[in-house]
Amino acid sequence: MTDTVTFIGLGTMGQPMVRNLAGSVSVAVYDADPEAIAVAARNDGVTALTSLNGGVGAAVVILMLPNSTVVERVLGDPEDPDSFAGRLRPGALVVDMGSSAPRATQQLAERLREREVGMVDAPVSGGPRKAATAELTIMAGGPVDDYERALPLLRAMGTSVTHVGATGSAHALKALNNLLSAIGLVGALEVLTAGTKFGLDPRIMLDVINRSTGRNQSTEVKIGPEVLDGRFQVGFSLPLTVKDITTALDLSTSLDLSPEVSQACVRFCQAALAGLDGENPDQSEIARYMATTTGVDLTR
Repeated sequence: MTDTVTFIGLGTMGQPMVRNLAGSVSVAVYDADPEAIAVAARNDGVTALTSLNGGVGAAVVILMLPNSTVVERVLGDPEDPDSFAGRLRPGALVVDMGSSAPRATQQLAERLREREVGMVDAPVSGGPRKAATAELTIMAGGPVDDYERALPLLRAMGTSVTHVGATGSAHALKALNNLLSAIGLVGALEVLTAGTKFGLDPRIMLDVINRSTGRNQSTEVKIGPEVLDGRFQVGFSLPLTVKDITTALDLSTSLDLSPEVSQACVRFCQAALAGLDGENPDQSEIARYMATTTGVDLTR
């Protein structure tokens, strides 16, 4: 196992990331869902772990988990010799590629460092489509030596890898990026709703906006096919959206800022999520919620 990467977390993003990673290094995988393990293990270069602790001997452990709570539950207390973190060998490196809370990441990295285990936070942007093609944008935080150890692995999964600062800085940047993305989506939907109610055709509006200064990633990629065409499958869940943007808002307020635009966006997205049933609604449900609150349907 010393020459093997352990990859934990085989969800929508983790599966294609493992597939791409296995092209350059042997990967042992684990997930709480046995079926997810079986799917990943069908790829060449991927070995299924029968238990979480089967991966403790790896030189590098990559996590693609939903949040800091799950990360801490999986790793356990580094001071507990029976936990996963407590059994990692000195010199090992933990790479958290999920969207964890930056303060929690800093605290975890400090506890791991006491056991001579390094940590890099390396969250990703690009969604399942970019994960599938190994074109993710990856931001990384941590000591330079640890970052350079992780870099060849990160490059196997993304085309843009940037060291952004100390441990926790990448998780901060990821949350802030996702907040800005959500603000762009909500703002664009509000503009299209106002124009449509005035009498403009939303498709014509979107076409003009995308050739003007108001364009953003949501107008260029999401709203046309996923909202106006009625597919409603952005591919990123609304619960994760709310989690990420709440993390970013909490970070801002902890810095004694009063980000009014961010607060309004978070409130709106939280309200959209609160009104939904279902296990994991898509981010595009924000548009449906706006339609119910305004009476303006953009899917016409």
